[in-house]
Amino acid sequence: MTNEVTYEVDNGVAWLTINRPEARNSLNKAVRDGLFDGVHKFNKDNQAKVLVLTGSGEKAFCAGGDLKEMADNQLTVPPVDFVPQFGRNIQVDKPTIAAVNGAAFGGGFLLAQTCDLCISSATATFSISEVKIGRGSPWAAPLSWMIPPRIAMEIVLTGAPLTAARAYEVGLVNKIAEPGELRSVTQQFAEQIAANAPLSVGAGKKTIRLTAEHSLTDAFDRAEQIWEPVYHSDDAQEGMRAFREKRKPVWKAH
Repeated sequence: MTNEVTYEVDNGVAWLTINRPEARNSLNKAVRDGLFDGVHKFNKDNQAKVLVLTGSGEKAFCAGGDLKEMADNQLTVPPVDFVPQFGRNIQVDKPTIAAVNGAAFGGGFLLAQTCDLCISSATATFSISEVKIGRGSPWAAPLSWMIPPRIAMEIVLTGAPLTAARAYEVGLVNKIAEPGELRSVTQQFAEQIAANAPLSVGAGKKTIRLTAEHSLTDAFDRAEQIWEPVYHSDDAQEGMRAFREKRKPVWKAH
Protein backbone atom coordinates (compact mmCIF):
# COMPACT_ATOMS: atom_id res chain seq x y z
CA MET A 1 0.00 0.00 0.00
CA THR A 2 1.03 3.64 -0.45
CA ASN A 3 0.28 6.68 1.70
CA GLU A 4 -2.05 7.93 -1.02
CA VAL A 5 -4.42 4.97 -0.63
CA THR A 6 -5.76 3.53 2.63
CA TYR A 7 -7.43 0.20 3.42
CA GLU A 8 -9.60 -0.57 6.43
CA VAL A 9 -12.27 -3.17 7.22
CA ASP A 10 -15.44 -2.29 9.11
CA ASN A 11 -17.73 -5.22 9.98
CA GLY A 12 -16.91 -7.20 6.85
CA VAL A 13 -16.79 -4.14 4.55
CA ALA A 14 -13.38 -3.12 3.18
CA TRP A 15 -12.97 0.61 2.51
CA LEU A 16 -10.34 1.44 -0.11
CA THR A 17 -9.86 5.21 -0.06
CA ILE A 18 -7.90 7.46 -2.39
CA ASN A 19 -6.27 9.89 0.02
CA ARG A 20 -4.98 12.71 -2.16
CA PRO A 21 -7.56 15.46 -1.64
CA GLU A 22 -5.09 18.28 -2.34
CA ALA A 23 -4.93 16.99 -5.94
CA ARG A 24 -8.62 16.10 -6.17
CA ASN A 25 -7.66 12.45 -5.66
CA SER A 26 -6.17 12.30 -9.15
CA LEU A 27 -4.49 9.13 -10.37
CA ASN A 28 -0.75 9.59 -10.09
CA LYS A 29 1.46 6.50 -10.00
CA ALA A 30 1.37 6.22 -6.22
CA VAL A 31 -2.43 6.19 -6.26
CA ARG A 32 -2.60 3.69 -9.10
CA ASP A 33 -0.13 1.35 -7.39
CA GLY A 34 -1.97 1.74 -4.10
CA LEU A 35 -5.29 0.83 -5.70
CA PHE A 36 -3.88 -2.34 -7.20
CA ASP A 37 -2.29 -3.26 -3.87
CA GLY A 38 -5.55 -2.58 -2.05
CA VAL A 39 -7.61 -4.74 -4.39
CA HIS A 40 -5.12 -7.60 -4.09
CA LYS A 41 -5.33 -7.25 -0.31
CA PHE A 42 -9.14 -7.36 -0.45
CA ASN A 43 -9.08 -10.47 -2.63
CA LYS A 44 -6.97 -12.27 0.00
CA ASP A 45 -8.88 -10.89 3.01
CA ASN A 46 -11.34 -13.55 4.19
CA GLN A 47 -12.85 -11.12 6.70
CA ALA A 48 -13.83 -8.66 3.96
CA LYS A 49 -16.99 -9.58 2.06
CA VAL A 50 -17.58 -6.35 0.11
CA LEU A 51 -15.20 -3.71 -1.22
CA VAL A 52 -16.10 0.00 -1.14
CA LEU A 53 -13.99 2.34 -3.28
CA THR A 54 -14.13 6.02 -2.35
CA GLY A 55 -12.12 9.24 -2.15
CA SER A 56 -11.21 11.47 0.77
CA GLY A 57 -12.92 14.81 1.28
CA GLU A 58 -16.17 15.98 -0.30
CA LYS A 59 -14.95 17.73 -3.46
CA ALA A 60 -13.68 14.84 -5.55
CA PHE A 61 -14.10 11.09 -5.69
CA CYS A 62 -11.36 11.09 -8.32
CA ALA A 63 -10.76 13.82 -10.90
CA GLY A 64 -9.10 11.36 -13.30
CA GLY A 65 -5.52 11.04 -14.42
CA ASP A 66 -2.82 13.31 -13.07
CA LEU A 67 -2.40 15.46 -16.20
CA LYS A 68 0.86 17.01 -14.96
CA GLU A 69 2.43 13.59 -14.52
CA MET A 70 0.96 12.37 -17.81
CA ALA A 71 2.37 15.41 -19.65
CA ASP A 72 5.79 14.93 -18.04
CA ASN A 73 5.78 11.30 -19.19
CA GLN A 74 4.36 12.21 -22.63
CA LEU A 75 1.78 9.47 -22.13
CA THR A 76 0.07 8.30 -25.33
CA VAL A 77 -1.95 5.08 -25.03
CA PRO A 78 -2.23 4.05 -21.37
CA PRO A 79 -1.18 0.43 -20.81
CA VAL A 80 -3.92 -2.05 -19.97
CA ASP A 81 -2.73 -2.15 -16.35
CA PHE A 82 -2.63 1.65 -15.98
CA VAL A 83 -5.47 1.64 -13.43
CA PRO A 84 -7.57 -1.19 -11.94
CA GLN A 85 -10.45 -2.28 -14.16
CA PHE A 86 -12.29 -5.08 -12.41
CA GLY A 87 -12.83 -8.04 -14.71
CA ARG A 88 -10.36 -6.72 -17.27
CA ASN A 89 -6.93 -6.40 -15.69
CA ILE A 90 -7.72 -7.66 -12.20
CA GLN A 91 -10.28 -10.23 -11.12
CA VAL A 92 -12.56 -9.43 -8.18
CA ASP A 93 -15.08 -12.15 -7.37
CA LYS A 94 -16.61 -10.42 -4.35
CA PRO A 95 -19.01 -7.44 -4.74
CA THR A 96 -17.66 -3.92 -5.19
CA ILE A 97 -19.32 -0.57 -4.53
CA ALA A 98 -18.24 2.91 -5.58
CA ALA A 99 -19.07 5.49 -2.89
CA VAL A 100 -18.79 8.62 -5.01
CA ASN A 101 -18.19 11.54 -2.66
CA GLY A 102 -17.55 14.25 -5.27
CA ALA A 103 -16.44 14.74 -8.87
CA ALA A 104 -15.88 11.49 -10.78
CA PHE A 105 -14.24 12.68 -13.98
CA GLY A 106 -12.29 10.73 -16.60
CA GLY A 107 -10.43 8.00 -14.76
CA GLY A 108 -12.66 8.66 -11.76
CA PHE A 109 -15.67 7.84 -13.91
CA LEU A 110 -13.80 4.68 -14.98
CA LEU A 111 -13.37 3.63 -11.34
CA ALA A 112 -17.05 4.22 -10.55
CA GLN A 113 -18.08 2.38 -13.71
CA THR A 114 -15.92 -0.65 -12.96
CA CYS A 115 -17.60 -1.29 -9.60
CA ASP A 116 -20.69 -3.50 -9.43
CA LEU A 117 -22.78 -0.88 -7.62
CA CYS A 118 -22.64 2.85 -7.02
CA ILE A 119 -23.83 5.08 -4.20
CA SER A 120 -23.43 8.79 -4.75
CA SER A 121 -23.32 11.89 -2.64
CA ALA A 122 -26.08 14.30 -3.65
CA THR A 123 -23.38 16.81 -4.62
CA ALA A 124 -21.32 14.41 -6.78
CA THR A 125 -20.93 14.83 -10.54
CA PHE A 126 -19.95 12.37 -13.25
CA SER A 127 -18.16 13.09 -16.53
CA ILE A 128 -16.17 11.35 -19.23
CA SER A 129 -14.18 14.47 -19.91
CA GLU A 130 -11.55 13.04 -22.29
CA VAL A 131 -13.08 14.72 -25.35
CA LYS A 132 -12.30 18.09 -23.81
CA ILE A 133 -8.56 17.40 -23.68
CA GLY A 134 -8.20 15.33 -26.85
CA ARG A 135 -7.70 11.98 -25.14
CA GLY A 136 -9.66 8.73 -25.30
CA SER A 137 -12.07 6.63 -23.29
CA PRO A 138 -11.95 3.08 -24.69
CA TRP A 139 -12.76 1.85 -21.21
CA ALA A 140 -16.27 3.31 -21.64
CA ALA A 141 -17.16 0.48 -24.03
CA PRO A 142 -19.35 -1.31 -21.41
CA LEU A 143 -21.30 1.86 -20.61
CA SER A 144 -24.10 1.21 -23.12
CA TRP A 145 -24.77 -2.10 -21.33
CA MET A 146 -25.20 -0.22 -18.05
CA ILE A 147 -27.36 2.71 -19.15
CA PRO A 148 -29.45 3.60 -22.26
CA PRO A 149 -27.18 3.79 -25.35
CA ARG A 150 -28.19 7.33 -26.27
CA ILE A 151 -27.38 8.56 -22.77
CA ALA A 152 -24.02 6.78 -23.00
CA MET A 153 -23.43 8.46 -26.37
CA GLU A 154 -24.25 11.87 -24.89
CA ILE A 155 -21.82 11.37 -22.01
CA VAL A 156 -18.96 10.27 -24.27
CA LEU A 157 -19.45 12.90 -26.99
CA THR A 158 -20.20 16.02 -24.95
CA GLY A 159 -17.96 15.55 -21.92
CA ALA A 160 -20.62 17.44 -19.98
CA PRO A 161 -21.04 16.39 -16.35
CA LEU A 162 -24.09 14.59 -15.02
CA THR A 163 -25.51 15.56 -11.65
CA ALA A 164 -26.02 12.81 -9.08
CA ALA A 165 -29.77 13.10 -9.62
CA ARG A 166 -29.41 12.60 -13.38
CA ALA A 167 -26.99 9.71 -12.88
CA TYR A 168 -29.55 8.06 -10.60
CA GLU A 169 -32.33 8.75 -13.10
CA VAL A 170 -30.52 6.96 -15.95
CA GLY A 171 -29.45 4.01 -13.79
CA LEU A 172 -25.76 4.77 -13.32
CA VAL A 173 -26.25 5.21 -9.56
CA ASN A 174 -28.12 2.87 -7.18
CA LYS A 175 -28.67 5.27 -4.28
CA ILE A 176 -28.11 8.93 -3.42
CA ALA A 177 -27.08 10.06 0.06
CA GLU A 178 -26.54 13.44 1.64
CA PRO A 179 -22.80 14.23 1.78
CA GLY A 180 -22.53 13.72 5.53
CA GLU A 181 -24.39 10.40 5.34
CA LEU A 182 -22.57 8.79 2.41
CA ARG A 183 -20.36 6.62 4.62
CA SER A 184 -23.19 5.35 6.82
CA VAL A 185 -25.59 4.73 3.92
CA THR A 186 -22.92 2.85 1.99
CA GLN A 187 -21.85 0.85 5.03
CA GLN A 188 -25.42 -0.21 5.72
CA PHE A 189 -25.95 -1.17 2.06
CA ALA A 190 -22.70 -3.15 1.98
CA GLU A 191 -23.50 -4.94 5.24
CA GLN A 192 -26.81 -6.02 3.74
CA ILE A 193 -24.85 -7.78 0.97
CA ALA A 194 -22.14 -9.08 3.31
CA ALA A 195 -24.76 -10.80 5.48
CA ASN A 196 -25.91 -13.01 2.61
CA ALA A 197 -24.59 -16.43 1.61
CA PRO A 198 -21.15 -15.83 0.04
CA LEU A 199 -21.48 -18.51 -2.64
CA SER A 200 -24.88 -17.19 -3.73
CA VAL A 201 -23.59 -13.62 -3.81
CA GLY A 202 -20.59 -14.62 -5.92
CA ALA A 203 -22.70 -16.62 -8.36
CA GLY A 204 -25.23 -13.80 -8.60
CA LYS A 205 -22.49 -11.37 -9.55
CA LYS A 206 -21.25 -13.69 -12.30
CA THR A 207 -24.77 -14.26 -13.63
CA ILE A 208 -25.79 -10.64 -14.12
CA ARG A 209 -23.35 -9.90 -16.93
CA LEU A 210 -23.97 -13.09 -18.90
CA THR A 211 -26.43 -11.64 -21.42
CA ALA A 212 -23.92 -8.90 -22.24
CA GLU A 213 -21.37 -11.56 -23.17
CA HIS A 214 -23.44 -14.46 -24.55
CA SER A 215 -26.63 -15.18 -26.48
CA LEU A 216 -29.69 -15.67 -24.27
CA THR A 217 -29.61 -19.46 -24.71
CA ASP A 218 -25.91 -19.65 -23.92
CA ALA A 219 -26.43 -17.33 -20.95
CA PHE A 220 -28.99 -19.70 -19.42
CA ASP A 221 -26.65 -22.68 -19.93
CA ARG A 222 -23.71 -20.81 -18.41
CA ALA A 223 -25.87 -19.63 -15.49
CA GLU A 224 -26.84 -23.22 -14.71
CA GLN A 225 -23.14 -24.13 -14.56
CA ILE A 226 -22.40 -21.18 -12.27
CA TRP A 227 -25.20 -21.97 -9.84
CA GLU A 228 -24.96 -25.79 -9.66
CA PRO A 229 -22.16 -25.76 -7.02
CA VAL A 230 -24.21 -23.31 -4.96
CA TYR A 231 -27.21 -25.65 -4.91
CA HIS A 232 -24.94 -28.51 -3.80
CA SER A 233 -23.18 -26.49 -1.10
CA ASP A 234 -23.47 -26.91 2.67
CA ASP A 235 -24.61 -23.30 2.84
CA ALA A 236 -27.68 -24.10 0.74
CA GLN A 237 -28.74 -26.70 3.31
CA GLU A 238 -27.82 -24.36 6.17
CA GLY A 239 -30.03 -21.61 4.76
CA MET A 240 -33.07 -23.90 4.69
CA ARG A 241 -32.34 -25.28 8.16
CA ALA A 242 -31.96 -21.80 9.60
CA PHE A 243 -35.29 -20.75 8.07
CA ARG A 244 -37.00 -23.82 9.53
CA GLU A 245 -35.40 -23.27 12.94
CA LYS A 246 -36.11 -19.51 12.87
CA ARG A 247 -32.49 -18.46 13.42
CA LYS A 248 -29.80 -16.55 11.59
CA PRO A 249 -27.80 -18.77 9.19
CA VAL A 250 -24.11 -19.37 9.77
CA TRP A 251 -22.38 -19.23 6.38
CA LYS A 252 -19.21 -21.24 5.73
CA ALA A 253 -18.82 -20.51 1.99
CA HIS A 254 -18.69 -24.20 1.07
